[in-house]
Amino acid sequence: MRILVVSDTHGDFYSFKKAVEEQKSADVIIHCGDSRDELDEMKMYYPDKAFITVKGNCDLGSTLPLVEERVLEGKKIFVTHGHAYNVKFTLYNLCCAAREAKADIVIYGHTHNALAEYDDGLYILNPGSLNGYNASYAFIDITEKGIMTNIVKLK
Repeated sequence: MRILVVSDTHGDFYSFKKAVEEQKSADVIIHCGDSRDELDEMKMYYPDKAFITVKGNCDLGSTLPLVEERVLEGKKIFVTHGHAYNVKFTLYNLCCAAREAKADIVIYGHTHNALAEYDDGLYILNPGSLNGYNASYAFIDITEKGIMTNIVKLK
């Protein structure tokens, strides 16, 4: 299974759509927040895709949750924007919450800096920002052989 991961689109529908087109084989799209109205529009363009979304610090008035936990292909995924865990300063709080939830993968945004790491059984992934210069996104492949995370610069 391929999962497209984006964050911090901040109204940039064009870049969001381009990332989806570059990763057409993705069955699931995870958006880590700060999505404004482009998320609803994207859902209309791709009704066959499953969307997992959380509220970012710029999603004022949103009823989206701050955290989503899902099991996909037998792997537990912990998704948040990150501002509630102070990820601009440390990943400690976020990783503790993900470990407490018994997650295999923790995904966050907010910093606009892409990151893909593995720490003692936990995959840590930030797709970066899909808005502006140096726009990036990520994808996750979950297969019988394991988990693979990748950061991609938007073309």
